[in-house]
Amino acid sequence: MSSDAKLRQVAEIMARVAEDTSVPRNIRRSANEARDILLKKEGDPVVNASSATMILDEISNDPNMPVHTRTTIWNALSVLETVRE
Repeated sequence: MSSDAKLRQVAEIMARVAEDTSVPRNIRRSANEARDILLKKEGDPVVNASSATMILDEISNDPNMPVHTRTTIWNALSVLETVRE
């Protein structure tokens, strides 16, 4: 799978998290921010993946996050870790 395909896959996951009303607003906002970074056409895909990883890593430690969302974030992080040049 290409880097662009992986970024689009994670962007779709983040869109689902951002639309989930059972998720606290600050986490949905961060998921949206990560999605926007991943969908940027300009810039290096590795840098975009790294930026999104930092955001997702930060919110994955939020104690208010529902368990199902935390698992989804971890899965997204696993995909982002495979993005290489």
